[in-house]
Amino acid sequence: MSRSDLPGALYTAAQSRALDRTAIEQFAVPGFRLMQRAGHAAFAELLGRWPGVRSLTIVCGTGNNGGDGLIMAGLAWQQGIQVQLLVLAEDYVDRLQGEALDAWRWADAVGVQLQCWRPGMELAGEVLVDALLGTGISGEVTGEAAELITHINRSHRPVLSVDIPSGLCSDTGAVLGVAVRADMTVTFIALKQGLLTHAGVDHCGELKFDGLLLPDEVYEEISPSAFRTDRDDLAKLLPPRRRSSHKGLFGHVLVIGGDYGMGGAALMAAEAAARSGAGLVSLATRPEHVTAALTRAPEVMASGVNSGQDLQPLLERPDVLVVGPGLGQSAWADQLLQKALASGKPLVLDADALNLLQQRQHLQAGRHDWVLTPHPGEAARLLGQETAQVQQNRFDAVRELQQQLGGTIVLKGAGSLSFDGDGMHLCSAGNPGMACGGMGDVLSGIIGALRAQRLSAIDAARAGVYVHARAADLCALEQGERGLLATDLITRVRRVLSGLD
Repeated sequence: MSRSDLPGALYTAAQSRALDRTAIEQFAVPGFRLMQRAGHAAFAELLGRWPGVRSLTIVCGTGNNGGDGLIMAGLAWQQGIQVQLLVLAEDYVDRLQGEALDAWRWADAVGVQLQCWRPGMELAGEVLVDALLGTGISGEVTGEAAELITHINRSHRPVLSVDIPSGLCSDTGAVLGVAVRADMTVTFIALKQGLLTHAGVDHCGELKFDGLLLPDEVYEEISPSAFRTDRDDLAKLLPPRRRSSHKGLFGHVLVIGGDYGMGGAALMAAEAAARSGAGLVSLATRPEHVTAALTRAPEVMASGVNSGQDLQPLLERPDVLVVGPGLGQSAWADQLLQKALASGKPLVLDADALNLLQQRQHLQAGRHDWVLTPHPGEAARLLGQETAQVQQNRFDAVRELQQQLGGTIVLKGAGSLSFDGDGMHLCSAGNPGMACGGMGDVLSGIIGALRAQRLSAIDAARAGVYVHARAADLCALEQGERGLLATDLITRVRRVLSGLD
């Protein structure tokens, strides 16, 4: 799913409402005019996606989200499209206020009629429009609203959601009991952060944004909650290399890992680091894996280590250490991790390095120069929580991890988050094909290489996450998502980093 045409700034529901109020109160943009623009924008996207539609079912709530749906109903009726307008209360019109009431008066004047939905009522439209619940809901959806949402999801009709799929939390991407599964979501004024992470990516379908012609000055009044990393950011962070460049300018990465049976993980991280532009890449692994490493990637300087003492001399030259891919949790692994932590070198810690941090409390002294890359399960162990709790609010989880552990945290998953205590960055690239072993190893190698090339920890993290996800999207475009392997990404990484894709 392409997100390339979306804005870079992300907002919470409260910030979105603040932008709306700012436009109305400080810049004299009438609220009903914004509602009309929203209805027109959503209706235009609907006709663009389903150009031959002859009938619509539009379900409307009593808030401004419902008002947008009422505008769409009137526009459809004017164009000769049959409209089934459904609401949840007999006294629906009496409950309307402000711009939503104005929208009903306009729709009523052009001839739209409404019906009160009852369980079992047929949804007659070829396309369904969800304008039931907006961003203001709190707590789980219950009662008739929950029944109607379930009925919509079971209808197997195409669905367009207005601003946000009803029942989805716009701040976290969590499902509040039940939520509409839309084929398209058209969101307005502010791109809500929850649409791009956790369950949001499953429920919003194709995501479209319309700023409703708000003046740029409106956005200067409210700071975003997060920023979406994209190709333009990458170009700024990695300018073209000078023609006189040499390998010493681009850093030395040492990958530490690869216990018995897991040598491939460390090798994938090392090869990814080499493909990501590091000047030199070394690998410290079990001696039994050295021959395979040299065969697979002769550019990587592979050394066998049997203990922390063997590792010590290898720690002098590298600029950045990547620790964890295939590391395991044995005494060997613990020795290597402790030596790496004591080296004073910038670190990227992944996989079993994170599990060892959690198990050995004395290793958890926070440091500013490390990047930790947990998936939700590892994050839950570090926080002493359940994985579901982490996923319910990924933004809070990554903040709590950073507060406890310091440095930069990458919380992997759909809509991966990178946070250093200051800026929150979200990656909207990537696809389900990445749900396979080895992806995290490749990511840690990419981040390590970017860190070695003098990027700050947060910039290496957010750029690395984007490069990794974009490379996976290129693979999926070429050969599909299913059966994607972590090693498939490695050759695409250099194209993304070079600005060729």
